[in-house]
Order: sequence, then structure tokens, then C-alpha cells
Amino acid sequence: MQVPFLSDAWFDKVDALLAAAGDLQIPAAMKDVEINVTVTTAGGPVSLALEHGVFRRGHKAGVTTSLTVGEAVARKIFVDGDVAAGVQAFLTGEIQVQGDLAKVVAMQTVEPSAPQRELTRRVAAITAP
Repeated sequence: MQVPFLSDAWFDKVDALLAAAGDLQIPAAMKDVEINVTVTTAGGPVSLALEHGVFRRGHKAGVTTSLTVGEAVARKIFVDGDVAAGVQAFLTGEIQVQGDLAKVVAMQTVEPSAPQRELTRRVAAITAP
């Protein structure tokens, strides 16, 4: 059953997929980055945090870099695995960054591992169009 992107049910299913995924073989450069993300949606802002190479719901205290992104771009990045969409959105101002821009740039240059790409495929499969 597919669920709406960024809904509580979606987060629950993604958490279950993460738990079942095992070792995602996250590249070291990705593990070292912590970023809080606010996704703007029609229903209000949704908070995420990148920690140890994995996105989770809610912001993490003490994180010095944050970004704000619209729902359509977030979907391209998190569900479609389209890193180029993130770069393009940053260049056109659709992503606003506060804090250390180098951390965001570092994320764009790291190639996801095969297990990460498989997890993204599974996330896409449970996400409603």
C-alpha cells in the first residue's frame, strides 16, 4: 500500500524500511554531515534531520546547518533519488541554506552506495504518486 509523501504513515514505513535495510554502507563523507531540513508543504512545514547519512523526522538539536526546500524538490531528492534536482534547485534559489554551505555541497558530491540506492527504490515503491 502506498502512502502520501511526508505523512506520519510514510515516516513509519520509511523507518521500517531503514530498520530492515541492514548496513547501508554509507560513505564516510556522508556520515559526517548533519543538516536540519525544513520541507515546505501545503499543510505546513515538515522537519527532517540528516544524521549519520540517514534522514529522520524532526530536527536535531545543536545542528548548525539547515536548509529549506519545497515539497516537490524534496520528493525528487528523497523519493526519486535525483541528486541533480537538488543541485539545480540550489542554483535557482529553490533551496535556501543557513549555516555551513560546504556541508550541503559535500552531500551533493558523494555517490550513494548500492544499498542506499536500493533503499531509495523501496521508498519510492511505498510513496503515493
